[in-house]
Amino acid sequence: MLKGKKILLGVTGSIAAYKAAEILSLLKKKGADVLVIMTESATKFVQPLTFSTLSEHSTVDNLFSLNDKIKITHVSLAQWADLILIAPATANIIAKIAQGIADDMLTTTVLASKARVVFAPAMNKNMIANPIYQENVKKLSALGYEFIDSEYGPLACGEIGEGRLADIRDIVDKVEYALTFKKDYLNKTVLITASCTREPLDKVRFISNYSSGKMGFALAKIAQARGARVILITGPNCLAALKGIKTVLIESAEEMKKEVFKYFSEADIIISAAAVADFRPKKVFSGKIKKEEAEKLVIELERTSDILYALGKRKKNKILVGFAAETENLVGNALKKLEEKELDLIVANDISAKGTGFGSDDNKATLINSKGVVQELTLMPKSDLAEKILDEILKIK
Repeated sequence: MLKGKKILLGVTGSIAAYKAAEILSLLKKKGADVLVIMTESATKFVQPLTFSTLSEHSTVDNLFSLNDKIKITHVSLAQWADLILIAPATANIIAKIAQGIADDMLTTTVLASKARVVFAPAMNKNMIANPIYQENVKKLSALGYEFIDSEYGPLACGEIGEGRLADIRDIVDKVEYALTFKKDYLNKTVLITASCTREPLDKVRFISNYSSGKMGFALAKIAQARGARVILITGPNCLAALKGIKTVLIESAEEMKKEVFKYFSEADIIISAAAVADFRPKKVFSGKIKKEEAEKLVIELERTSDILYALGKRKKNKILVGFAAETENLVGNALKKLEEKELDLIVANDISAKGTGFGSDDNKATLINSKGVVQELTLMPKSDLAEKILDEILKIK
């Protein structure tokens, strides 16, 4: 996805500077052409030769650096780059750029460039929390600069807290998405439900289903990459948390209903990708049911709230998208659900088909809009299907 893309990697004076070498390697593996600009402080942590070897370009480490392939000036570098990634980004470099200071090759290039600029901060937890730093981030964000949130964990100073450089793969993903997707969801809020619900039987047992949450998380990640503000309401899952996305964790169908309608008014688009339980035990036993107490156990079930139906009745000018997991009569059952729930789009998939559906990384789906137009898609990764679904949503009037 990064083949032919030109990326300037700015490395600043943080102990995390060594991680920039791995970032560079991953960007190169994905096909990007990468040039490295180092601040003077960064060269105290990692030698420029390391980056020259990995990038196959001379590393620029001062205002008078030369390169045998590209005439190096701050203007030519600024024009060359499709994106500038500063990782790690210190509080110092962020402050200088926020104030328009251009006293080295990196700050000068950033100020001369019209390319997207992405910061991956790394610093002490007290520096992250400092109001001056927060004000600088706020100012730059308002101007269109982008930030990858740092992580919580052990810091080089021996303390524990916010400030660790984000996971390297998250940084590379951010770059990949920034250079791949248009910001066609800017100023839109997308509410997405994901995963399963658990309906308790006693203190140790519950009724649930096989939904992993992968489809909902893929939708959330791609929607965010395309500029949306995303609210993700998810049941239990084993997936990595999504940075920069407001995530609400729930257990039961009733909890999901409560949270969905809590955020309902904020959403422009609602995508119901969760597999919400249709039934729950009518009686929840206290403690643990002991198998020795009865030869047979009869459980009486009752219906849970139909969240999607309720959303359809209240949606007004909001766009509502649902999913239909079927084992037979795929299109017929999906069309019925589309009409009954007053959906604008339904994503139907045959969960009995091999290699698709619950728990799989891939899916083969059929999209049906409110006009009854049926679009059959081939087997593809769920991330690609998320793109297709979001493309189709934009066509809805």
